Amino acid sequence: MIISRTPFRVSFGGGGTDLESYYAVRDGQVLSTTIDKYIYVCVKKPLEIVSHKYRLAWSRLEYTDSIDAIEHPIVRETLRMMAIDHPLEVVTFADVPAETGLGSSSAFAVGLLHALYSLRSQSVTKYRLATEAAEIEIDRLGRHIGKQDHFAAAYGNLHTFTFHAGGKVSVEPVFYNPATKRHVERRLMLFFTAQTRNASEILEEQVESVEGSRGLLDAMRDLVAPMREVLMSGDDPERFGRLLNESWQLKRRLTASVSNPLIDGYYRKALEAGAVGGKLLGAGGGGFLLLYVEPDRQDAVRQALGSLKELPFRFDDGGSRITYYDER
Repeated sequence: MIISRTPFRVSFGGGGTDLESYYAVRDGQVLSTTIDKYIYVCVKKPLEIVSHKYRLAWSRLEYTDSIDAIEHPIVRETLRMMAIDHPLEVVTFADVPAETGLGSSSAFAVGLLHALYSLRSQSVTKYRLATEAAEIEIDRLGRHIGKQDHFAAAYGNLHTFTFHAGGKVSVEPVFYNPATKRHVERRLMLFFTAQTRNASEILEEQVESVEGSRGLLDAMRDLVAPMREVLMSGDDPERFGRLLNESWQLKRRLTASVSNPLIDGYYRKALEAGAVGGKLLGAGGGGFLLLYVEPDRQDAVRQALGSLKELPFRFDDGGSRITYYDER
C-alpha cells in the first residue's frame, strides 16, 4: 500500500499566461507557492481473489472490472496511460473541497501518478510528474486549464514557472530571504467565499477571448518579476500586497465570470477594514479569497468578513511526497 501527500497551491501572479493559447505566442510566467493543505491518495494492489478488478473511493464508490467503465476521469485516464492491468484499489481524501481555487484536481493527478509509480517501485522526477499530470487533464481530458497547478503541486515551495511555446516549462526556485518569507506568510489570510465553480468552464471563456485580452495578460505576467523581487530582497514587503491588488484588478477585467457582485463586496469590505490587497484564487467565480493584511488589522478584517470561514495556513516546501510505503 502506498500513500502520497500532495499540497494545494496558492498563485500570486501571472495566472492565465500558463494557457497554451497565451504561451504559444509569448512565454507565460507564474509565481506561486504551496500551502500545508493536502490531498492524500492511497493505492493498494489487493490479492488476485477480488470481487471487482478496480475499487475506487472518492465522493462516491466505484466497483468495476474495466478501465473504460471507471467514472472518475482522472483515474480512468491515468490507469490507461500507465497501462494498469492488475487489481487496484484507490482511495482519496483531502483537507479542502474541490473547485475552490487551490488546484485540487491537478494536485490529485500528480498525487495519483506519484503513488502509482511508487507502487511499481519506480522513482520519478517532479518534472515528469507535473508534465504527465498536465497531459492527462489537458490533452487526454480536454480541460481548458493551464499547467501551473501541476508544476506547483509536484515541486512545492515558492517557484517561478515559465511556459514556453512547444510545451517546455522552466522551473526557477525563488531564493527568498527567510525573514521576508515569514513576514509575508504572517500577513496572508485565506477566506472561503462559500462559492464553488468549474475552473475549466471559466478558463474556456478566457481561451476564446485571449486575443482581445492579451494586453491584460501581458500586464499580469509582468507583475511576476516585481513580486519575486520583493520576496528575494525583503525591501518594502507591503508592496507585495499592493501588487496582489494590482494583479486582481487586471484579472477581474478578463471576463465577466471572473468575479461577481458578492465577491466584489467581500473584497471591498476587506480593503475598508485594512487589507492592503489581495485576489481571488484560481480561475475566478468563487473559491478562496487571498488577502494581505498587517497583523494589527487582521481582527478587523475577520470581523468585516464575519460570514466567511478563514483557513489558517503555512507555506509548504516539499511538494508531492510519499508518506507511506509498504510493498506488501
